[in-house]
Amino acid sequence: MKPRFADIKTWQQAEVLMQPAFIRLIDNLRKQLDETTWKGSYHDVLVWADGIPEDVKATVARLQEQLKSATPEQTSDIEQTLCHLPKPYPGYELRLEQADQQVTIDLWKLCYKICFQTDNVALTDDRPVEVDTSLIDETGEVDWNQLDDKTKRLVAEIFENLPTQSSQ
Repeated sequence: MKPRFADIKTWQQAEVLMQPAFIRLIDNLRKQLDETTWKGSYHDVLVWADGIPEDVKATVARLQEQLKSATPEQTSDIEQTLCHLPKPYPGYELRLEQADQQVTIDLWKLCYKICFQTDNVALTDDRPVEVDTSLIDETGEVDWNQLDDKTKRLVAEIFENLPTQSSQ
């Protein structure tokens, strides 16, 4: 789920785009929510690599919770154990609700869709991502108009594809 970069130049281009894209994404989602009957709430989540067993996830969560009140000696032991276990990475979701319907949107995945070539954002294989260079101007800075247009288009698509409220 995390992007892999082919080289430092691609990583630097992504670094230029990611924060502005994420800010534009959140702003455009807010504007769309203001115009609909959907209610949205944002949630921090932990994202695990595929194939991590539930008992391992529970062990990591338990140990991380124990760290909050551990003595210095216990902290050292817990950290030593944690360093040998898989680590989740932070995710961020928007949960949309309307009547009895709920839709969850992975905001980082959507941000990747904005910043990277659309045929290259599955992030399920080991191929490196390709930055959408149309979002970067000739000086290497963000092309704000292109970024705004692409973000608005992708957010509009999300809301167009939401299920319609069922009639009662």
